[in-house]
Amino acid sequence: MDPELNSKRIGNRMTAFRFEGLTLTVESVERSIAFYAGKLGLPVEVNAAPAFAMIRAEGKGGGTIGLLSLAEAAKSGAQSMMPAQKSGIHVEFSTDDLDGLYEELKAKGVQFHEPPHDEPWERSMTALDPDGYSVEFAQGRRGKNQTKS
Repeated sequence: MDPELNSKRIGNRMTAFRFEGLTLTVESVERSIAFYAGKLGLPVEVNAAPAFAMIRAEGKGGGTIGLLSLAEAAKSGAQSMMPAQKSGIHVEFSTDDLDGLYEELKAKGVQFHEPPHDEPWERSMTALDPDGYSVEFAQGRRGKNQTKS
C-alpha cells in the first residue's frame, strides 16, 4: 500500500486513488509506436503488436498510454470513430522548454497542428498523432514549468 497515496484524502472520499493511464484505439499499433516512441521518444513498456502496446509517459506522476488496435477493440464491440471525434481526445504533456522541444520534434518529422503560441494560462503547441488524436505540449500550466522570460 502506498502511504503517500493513502494519506491524501480528496473531498469526502475515504479511499484515495490516482490516475495511471489511458488507452487509445488505433488503426495500426506499429504506426503509433513509431510516433510515440520513435518521434516523441517515450519508452515502450509493453509491445504486443499488432494487437496492443503500452507507452510510458515519463516524469513525476506519469502514467501510461495504451495503444489498442481497432481490430482487437472490435472484439469487445468498439467501433471506428470519425476524425472529429478523435481530435476531441486530447493527450497532454508538459515541458520546461516548449520552444526547444518544438525544434527537436520538428526535426524528427512531427507535424504540428498549432505551433508554439501563448494562451492566458500557458504556452502550448499541438500535434496530431497518426490516428488524428490531439497531442498537446505545454509550458507554464497551473504555475508549473514557468515560461522563460
